[in-house]
Amino acid sequence: MKFLSFNYEGLELYGVKVKKEEKAWNLIKIFKEFDNEEVIPATLREAIEIYGVDFIEKVRKVLNEVDKLPNKEQYKISLNAIVWRAPITRTPKNIFCVGHNYPALIEEIDKDSVKTPEDVVIFTKVATSIAANNEVVPSHKEVTSQLDYEGELAVVIAKSGKNIIKPLALDYVFGYTIMNDITANDIQYNRGQFFLGKSLEKSAVIGPYLVTKDEFYSPESMNIVTKVNGEIRQNSMTSEMLFRIDDLLVEISKFIPFEPADIISTGTPAGIGSAMKPPQYLKEGDEIKITIEGIGTLTTIIGE
Repeated sequence: MKFLSFNYEGLELYGVKVKKEEKAWNLIKIFKEFDNEEVIPATLREAIEIYGVDFIEKVRKVLNEVDKLPNKEQYKISLNAIVWRAPITRTPKNIFCVGHNYPALIEEIDKDSVKTPEDVVIFTKVATSIAANNEVVPSHKEVTSQLDYEGELAVVIAKSGKNIIKPLALDYVFGYTIMNDITANDIQYNRGQFFLGKSLEKSAVIGPYLVTKDEFYSPESMNIVTKVNGEIRQNSMTSEMLFRIDDLLVEISKFIPFEPADIISTGTPAGIGSAMKPPQYLKEGDEIKITIEGIGTLTTIIGE
């Protein structure tokens, strides 16, 4: 099931992509008319906070009923008519990000100075940096001349958890999405400011869909492709990750309890612009498309 959040005719809504159609079911309208609950979640984050993974079955049941109606089209909205929002428009806390999780990336950065980590490397992006599919992201040229892209698989947490054990780790996952971890490379490395270099406005581009975990055989079997202006820059598999998703949940939850709708971005593979010879940094007008099989394509445009 592919969830999405969007604006339509001045309203903030969320829904599910209609199978084989470029439309979305308007879940808020559907719940108002067909659900017996007194409280209808206003956002997808709120729905996950209330129901966790049970929300998936709740939605499936109501859509099965609506899909049988002769007037079912009134509950659909064309994707051409919406303004995309990130599926989770604001996380409970900062976005968890994983550093150096693909050995090939370490090789291309500088294998002599960057060592393969023995433990999970975690940093964060501020929650207010979230942006959406098709959104124009500033070039931030007033503070950086080395803006870079990083295509990543992101995990959305379904329920609270602390000291998670590995065999149960994936029970805490609601689903998967895509993140473009836009980075000011010079701020991150030359000034040693990971947090500032990673937290520029609209630097956590997320979407287009949040796809439920039941849609995947394994999160470690997905292909990630990043294109800049149509040129393939990254082409990898999540199976190449040094630390798997269950490893990440176990390690992070030792220190920080998870909350529903927390996001973990699992690291970027080789092919970033800063590692090219010569480096190819993002500039105004560039278009970045990140595709992960089973999820879709996330598009970012670099503005002024």
